[in-house]
Order: sequence, then C-alpha cells, then structure tokens
Amino acid sequence: MNRPLILTYDVGTQSTRAILVDKQGNIVDKEQVKYDEPYFRQRPGWAEQKTDFYFDNMCRASTALMARNADKVSDIIACAVTVIRDTLVFLDENYKPTRDIIHWLDARKCVFDDPFPLWKEAVFELIGMGKGTKIVYRTSKVNWVRQKQPKVWARTKKIVCLPAYLNYRMTGRLADTPANTIAHIPMDYKKKRWMKENDLTRCFYDVPQDRLCELIPSGEVLGYITKEAAALTGAPEGLPLIATGADKACETLGLSVASPDKASISFGTSSTIEMYSEQYFEPQAFLPSYPSVINKAWNPEIQVFRGFWMLSWFIKEFGDKDKAEAERLGVSPEEILNKKAAEIPAGCQGLMLQPYWTPDVLKPDSYGAIIGFSDYHTKYHIYRAIIEGICLELYMSMKSMERRGKKHIKELYVGGGGSRSNLACQILADTFGLPVKRIHTHEACSLGAAMVAFVAKGEFESFDEAIKSMVHEKDVFTPDPKNHETYMNMYNKVYRKIYKNVRPLYATMNNLKERNMI
Repeated sequence: MNRPLILTYDVGTQSTRAILVDKQGNIVDKEQVKYDEPYFRQRPGWAEQKTDFYFDNMCRASTALMARNADKVSDIIACAVTVIRDTLVFLDENYKPTRDIIHWLDARKCVFDDPFPLWKEAVFELIGMGKGTKIVYRTSKVNWVRQKQPKVWARTKKIVCLPAYLNYRMTGRLADTPANTIAHIPMDYKKKRWMKENDLTRCFYDVPQDRLCELIPSGEVLGYITKEAAALTGAPEGLPLIATGADKACETLGLSVASPDKASISFGTSSTIEMYSEQYFEPQAFLPSYPSVINKAWNPEIQVFRGFWMLSWFIKEFGDKDKAEAERLGVSPEEILNKKAAEIPAGCQGLMLQPYWTPDVLKPDSYGAIIGFSDYHTKYHIYRAIIEGICLELYMSMKSMERRGKKHIKELYVGGGGSRSNLACQILADTFGLPVKRIHTHEACSLGAAMVAFVAKGEFESFDEAIKSMVHEKDVFTPDPKNHETYMNMYNKVYRKIYKNVRPLYATMNNLKERNMI
C-alpha cells in the first residue's frame, strides 16, 4: 500500500461525484456525472426522479474513476456515501421501490385530513404554532402518498431517505444514521432515535414503526460492497462502507467546523448556516438541531430554502444578454454578473431583498420581498441584492443561534457552489464583520465523509487530528469596516423589521389566493 485512500460518493442535487481522498485532504482524482434533468415534474410544484437514477449515476462515476485509477484500487481502505437530504424512497417487502423517488425540492401539499388530538391542537395553538404545524403536516411527502396513492401506500413496507436505499444497493443492508435522516419522517433529533408512538410531534408524519429502517451511529461499518455492486461500480468486493451523514453534515465537518466558535456557511441550492454543539438546543423556536456525523454532537442549522438557487433563477429569467456575452468571452455568466455587481456599492443604493421565496413553519405567510426601487436601479442591483439578502438572512440566523445556544462565533468557513464567487464571500465577510475562510477544495462534503471513514479505520485518533491533517485554508476574506457598518444599518433599521410589518398583508394575500380571488 502506497497511501490509504477513501472512495467517497457525493450524490447531490445537480450531479454525482466519485472521489478518491487521501489523508492529507488531497482530491487524488474525481469523476463527476452532471444530470441532464435533476428532477422531473408530472405536475407544477412536483419534483421526482426515477428509482434507479441516483444509483446508476453512482455506478457511472465510479466505474470511470476506478478504471482510471486501477493502480490505486489496492490503496482504498473504505468507502463512504453522502447524499442530499429530505428525498424519500418508498419500498415494498423486497425493498423494491413502489413509486418514483420524491425529491427534496418537491413542493406538493396534501390536505389536513387527520386532525391532531384535541389536546395536541391546544398545545400547538398555545405556543403559537397552530398554523405552522399544519404546514409541516401538509408538506409531508409521506402524508401525500398515504392520501393520494392508497394502493402505493398499501404496498409500501419501508419508507427511507435516499442514502439508506443507496446503502442497501451497495451492501444489501437497509440501514441509515441519525445524521442522514433529515426529512419529514418521525426522527427524535435530540435522542437520535425514531420517535416513540406517544411523542408530541409524531402526528405530523406518523409513519408506522415497522416501516422505518434500522439506525446505526455514524462511523460504524454499515456493510461491505457486494459482488453485484462491485461489478456495477468497479469498487472492490468486500470493501467496507462506513456510515456517515447527509451532505450538509459532512460539509460542516469538511469545513473544519468541530468547535463551538466556528460556523459553516453553505452557498448551495439552499443556503445554510451550521454550528457545532455538544449540547442540544433549538437554533430557532421549535426548530431541532440535527445530529452531527461526530456522534457526541449536533449541528444546529438554519436554512434559507431557496439560497443560491435564486441566482440561477435570476440568470434564467433575466440573463440572456449576459449569457451571450459570457459565451463570446468563454467565461461563465456568473463571472459577467459578479463583475457588474462588484461595481455597485454595499447596500445596493437602497435596494433590499428578503429571500422568503418559500414559506416555512416559523413564517407561514411569507413571500419574497424587494423594496427600495428607484429609477437608477438596474438588474445588476437586483443580482447583488439577492446575495446581500441571503447574507443578511444568514446573519440574522447566526444571531438567533448564538443567543439560544449561548455561543459566540469568531470564524466563518464557506462551501457550496456559490463559494467560488469572491464577491459572495466578500459580501458575507462584510455583512457578518467576521473573517470568511475558503478551504483548499470545493469538495467539502466528500472531505468530511472521508474524515469519518479515516477515523473509523483508525488512521486518525480523533476528528481534531483529521482536521489538522486534511483541511487547509486557501483564502481569507477580511471584512471592510465601512461596508459592515452599512449592512448593520440595513439590518437593524430595516431588514429585520420587514417580515413583522408586512406579514398582515402576506396573510391577506394568502387568504385571497385560497379563495381564488387573485
């Protein structure tokens, strides 16, 4: 053996990557398969994918990587899989899918047809969550299938998150970790087990206990690559698959966030801020902390659901000229837009965006808002305002997490596709008034998954040792004090007051929409 390697599979929203990672955190080689169609819609708002889609793409990426690295196969000591969250697979008694996979971006809603017990209704109303709890119930993919597809529901014997299904395809064992089960299913995140039958919130998505899969801790050997999986992936038969966690959990570790004074920012399809805590707390009222891939800890997280998807939306809807210019110059549209937006001063000359494109439990009446338009504003102001709005929302999220967790963040580490943008990283630093650090690789998810596997195999004695060896700072963005002052004025005097003041109008709009009056 020349050097031990971990084979990681990062199954994302836009692509699947098979990656070889060494103990120094180097990406030895990778193969990426980009999706032509990340999901399909049978109806507006739906988002689904074929049952073999993700495993087939894992196989495509893996076989190409293994063929190119035949001389390194003997150095691979384990593999690890990290996968997108809240993407559900419905299986029959033989673990065959009973319907297409329902994607995390799916926005279908069922009806509230199974009222909660009266005493629970009273509790939810008392704590101000009466409307929010019904949103949770109605957005549950499980409840929709139960209501709308009773024949599918009758044939379904297991309901699992996507990583559990991929684990099964690789090893023959249907199991998952608490750090992976981030979805609308009955997980007790504090105790890192399935909810008990009488738990308060079990009624939101009451999946029968026998339809849930086995749970094991992150870092354990989940199984071994079967002969069939080896033939399809090119990975060695008998290679141990180490249980890890979802993409956000692995990314947080991969960005070196394993102490309470750091936070990770993910500029992905959705944008998140995550912390590390060895004590459980709710980062916002009624919002759980999710289990970390480090078993003794949690990753409190607040999410901007649409995140940097909004920039893709902007380019699609308003960026034709910029795409044409980018093609002519041989660069990405983002490069053109970032250059234009960088010429605009902090604060967008009074233009402000609140990125509530999707309602959530705590803001059930929310809509996105753009305020402050004047005749000198251009589309590039809107583009920059999207980035600033996401950063302001993440800042508000951090303040909530610090307050509720009694912690103080001193450093930010940034990942996700949007972290490639120097402009976005600088705006983030200026907004928070903190240094923002970008590590040596954009493959933070795979890096975190590899760390779990290396520690599990005894190559490192601790995660701290793994971080020191595998994570290397590449860029540091230092906050501009003047810009920080501008953003704090925006935040304190306007931004954090928008939703509270406009919410009654949002509620009226929702009422009019429900009555088909607008």
